[in-house]
Amino acid sequence: MTQPPPKISVMSLPTPTQNKPAANAVATDVVKPSNFLRQIIESDLANGTYASRRWGGSPGDAAHHAKGQPDPAKIRTRFPPEPNGYLHIGHAKSICLNFGLARDYGGVCHLRFDDTNPEKEDTEYVNSIIDSVKWLGFEWNGAPDAAPYQASDYFDFMYRAAEYLIEAGHAYVDEQTAEQMRVNRGDFGKPGIDSPYRTRTPAENLERFRQMRDGQHEDGAMVLRAKIDMGSPNINLRDPAIYRIRRATHHNTGDKWCIYPMYTYAHPIEDALEQITHSICTLEFEDQRPFYDWLMARLIEGGLLASPPPHQYEFARLNLTYVITSKRKLAQLVYDHKVSGWDDPRMPTIVGLRRRGYTPAALQLFAERIGVTKSDSWIDYSTLEGCLREDLELKAHRGMAVLNPVKLVLTNWDEVFAPGHLEPCSQPALPHHAHEATQGVAEGTEPPPARQFSIGKEVWIDREDFEEVPPKGYKRLFPGNKVRLKGGYVIECTGCSKDANGQITEVLATVVPDTKSGTPGSETVKVKAAITWVGVANGVNAEVRLYDRLFLDAQPDAGGKDFIESLNPNSLKVITAIVEPSLANALPGQNFQFERHGYFVADRVDHVQGSKPVFNLAVGLKDSWGK
Repeated sequence: MTQPPPKISVMSLPTPTQNKPAANAVATDVVKPSNFLRQIIESDLANGTYASRRWGGSPGDAAHHAKGQPDPAKIRTRFPPEPNGYLHIGHAKSICLNFGLARDYGGVCHLRFDDTNPEKEDTEYVNSIIDSVKWLGFEWNGAPDAAPYQASDYFDFMYRAAEYLIEAGHAYVDEQTAEQMRVNRGDFGKPGIDSPYRTRTPAENLERFRQMRDGQHEDGAMVLRAKIDMGSPNINLRDPAIYRIRRATHHNTGDKWCIYPMYTYAHPIEDALEQITHSICTLEFEDQRPFYDWLMARLIEGGLLASPPPHQYEFARLNLTYVITSKRKLAQLVYDHKVSGWDDPRMPTIVGLRRRGYTPAALQLFAERIGVTKSDSWIDYSTLEGCLREDLELKAHRGMAVLNPVKLVLTNWDEVFAPGHLEPCSQPALPHHAHEATQGVAEGTEPPPARQFSIGKEVWIDREDFEEVPPKGYKRLFPGNKVRLKGGYVIECTGCSKDANGQITEVLATVVPDTKSGTPGSETVKVKAAITWVGVANGVNAEVRLYDRLFLDAQPDAGGKDFIESLNPNSLKVITAIVEPSLANALPGQNFQFERHGYFVADRVDHVQGSKPVFNLAVGLKDSWGK
C-alpha cells in the first residue's frame, strides 16, 4: 500500500451498538441518534404544525389540494437532484437522510428531478439516479414503482406564478446587461442601485414578459427579476433574477419553452406544489432561505399555494478525506482518462462505490454514523471503510485466493497416498452463520453449502508465507517448521528450489499423515500457524484488481490546490491470482472475503461467471492507512 500523508483531525464519531433496520423497514424498537432535524420534526408533530394540510393525490396548487383529503403522510421530505451528472457519496448521505426521516416519522419522501437547466441535463443521468436510489433500498412518492416527479412538469404553474408576481407589483423585466446588473447589485459593503427598468408598470412588465415567452427577444437580452430590496444586507434579496431567456431543447418538454425559471425561484415552488413540510438542503443554501420564505408568502397571499408553506432547513455537507465530490472535477477525471469512467471503482460516485463492492447497508450505516450537524467537519475515509467491513463480516462468503503465487510441492504425497490422488476438502462458506439472523436471514434456515475443493501433491501458496531465513517471530513456512494448510493437512517445510537467478521456484515440504482438518487425528500435531492455499489441480486463474485511494492528499482540492497533482500513481494494480473453484462461480456483484487478504467483489462489468473471474478489492481486513 502507498504510505499516507499525516492524519488530520476529524470529528468524533459515535459508534452504534444496535443493528440497523432494512431501508424500507419501519423503525420501531431501534432508538435513532437524535439530531437537530429530528428535534424539529418531533416538535412540529407535537405542535400539529402541519396537521391541517390536505393532499390532492398529486402535486398541485392551493385549489388542487383543497379538494383532497387530510394528508396521510405526517411529514413530506424530498431528494431533488439535478440530472446533470452521476450521484456521489454526498448524495448518498442526503438520500439516506431524507428517505430515512420520512420512514421513521410516518412520512413520504419524494424523488424529484430539478430539471430547470436544459443545457446540462440528460436522460442518462435520470436513469442512473433512479437506479441508485432503488439500489440504496428506497421507494419514493408514496407508492412502489411510482414515477419520480419532475420540476419541468411544473413549468406551466411557475409561469402563471410569475405573471401573478408581475401583476401584483412584485416582479419586473430588466433589460440591463449582465455586467450592468452585476455592478449595480453592489456588494457586502455597498447597497445596490435600482435598475432604470424597476419602475415600469405591471402592464408594461407583463407585455415584455410575454414577449420573452414568445421568443421575440434574444438569449440574454432581458430577465425577469423579483422586486424586493436593492438595499438589503442579504445580497440574495437584491431583486434576484427568476426567469431568463434560454433557447435549448429540454429532455422532457422539448422546445415548448424558450424561457426557463432560475433554480432559486423554481425550488420553493416545487416544494410547495408537492406539500413538502421539511425541505432539507446543505448549508450553501442558507442565504437563499429568506427569498424562499418571501416567495412562499407572496404566492400564498395570492391564493396560488396552500398554507402552511414548506420550511427550509440546512445541514453541513459531507467532507470526506481523500475524496472530491465536485461534479466538474469528477467529470475532468473521466474525460481526461485519469479513471476508466463514472463507475471506476476508485470514484466516489454511487455507481463507482457499488462496483467497488460497497453495499446499500454499508452506506446507510455510514450516513447514520457520521450524523447530521450544522457545522462543517472532515470525516476520515477509514470511517466509510469500517462501515463496509462491519456489514460484510457476517455476510460475505469466504474463499481462498493466492495473490502472489509460488508452488508448494509435497514431496512424500505419492508415498502417503496413491500417485495422482486428490483428497477432497471442505470449509464453511460462512463461519459465523449462527449470526446470520441479525443480517436479515431467518433463524432456522439451512446454512449455505460448504465450499468444496481438493488437495494434491502440488498446491499454490503466497510467496510471503515462506522465508528461507525467517525473521524473529515468523510462524509460517521455513525449513523445519510445521504449519497447517487451512482445511487440509499439517505439513513440514524441508526447503526450496531456486532458478539460476536465485529466485525461489518451489517450496518443498512433506505432508504429515492423519492430520486432515475435521478428522479425529487433526489435533495430534500442534502448529502455530495456518496458511491459505489453492490446489494446482483445480485452482482457477483470476484477474484481481487491487484498488487504493485515488488521492495521496487528504484534502486534494482544498484551498485552490490542483487536485490532479495529488493523484495516487499506485491507486490500481492488476495481478493474476489463483482462486479456489467456488470463486469461479461467483455472480457479478457478489461479495467475498478472501481469507487473510480482505473483502473483494466480483466485478459487475467484466466478471463472467464460470469463465472469466474478475475481482475488485473492496476493502482490506484492517485499516492499513491509519498505521
